[in-house]
Amino acid sequence: MKIVSSLALVVAVGWISGCSTVPDSQITNVPLNATSTNPGSIAQTVMMPSGSTTTFWFAVSGEPIGSALPGRLMAYIYPGSCGNLGAKPAYDINDGPNARFYSPASHQYFWKSAPVTVDTLRAGGYALVVRQSPADGNQNIFCGNLS
Repeated sequence: MKIVSSLALVVAVGWISGCSTVPDSQITNVPLNATSTNPGSIAQTVMMPSGSTTTFWFAVSGEPIGSALPGRLMAYIYPGSCGNLGAKPAYDINDGPNARFYSPASHQYFWKSAPVTVDTLRAGGYALVVRQSPADGNQNIFCGNLS
């Protein structure tokens, strides 16, 4: 079953990447590593420029046992790295119309927008964190470094 989930995630990320009008050189795949709260789960995001903002397309397979399905996942950009996150997020990317969810079964596909350029994020010193909603425990379940 994990192989099928992994394949579905790879196909979804590839499809999302293929639909972009942004040149391939400006698109960055960001692997998201499961935290100890969510071992064995997989996630991936695609980071691409959108003018003076950055768009993130997420594909997530797996949440901790006990989460509502489909769970409402939150995303934050922290200063630092996954091994050493800053005290608070530099960017909360959960508000506004750019937080759409598509949820077949236990897989989730969603996108969010950050008010910062891709070049700033790629320059280093930032990590992308996916967290459960407060109703599901508000724990970090995936993390990926953006540089």
